Amino acid sequence: MWNDLKRYWSVSPDRRRLLWEALASLAMARVAMTCVPFRRIARWLGTPGAKSPESAAPEATHTAEAVGWAVRVLGARVPWDGRCLAQALAATSMLRRRGLEGTVSFGVSQGESADFDAHAWLRLGSLIVTGGPGHERFKTFTTFSRGRS
Repeated sequence: MWNDLKRYWSVSPDRRRLLWEALASLAMARVAMTCVPFRRIARWLGTPGAKSPESAAPEATHTAEAVGWAVRVLGARVPWDGRCLAQALAATSMLRRRGLEGTVSFGVSQGESADFDAHAWLRLGSLIVTGGPGHERFKTFTTFSRGRS
């Protein structure tokens, strides 16, 4: 914990504000995942099967990188489930506050046993904002976006 505090004070004030916003967004995402039926979350995400454009302006990519950083850093440290879906929802919310639309993808992978693994990730342009490491091993079964490709 001490190292986390030292790291917090070593980042810029803009990054610290982004971390606080990510914390609030992750908390709201977790509450939504617990209390709101998925069909309502899906409506909020956008049109099923829709995708945002495959390219984005450099400023948008820079913003999405910063948002992704903050959500991933805190997603690993919150005392509740802050994994892939919570991170995708939180980052989507943060990007929308900045006028940016990405694509949330849901995928499945069959593990070594008969169990299935599920994963969610957020893409803006060609950048995987959250859920990036290992997302290639999941077969996408649906996407949601308000943007058009």
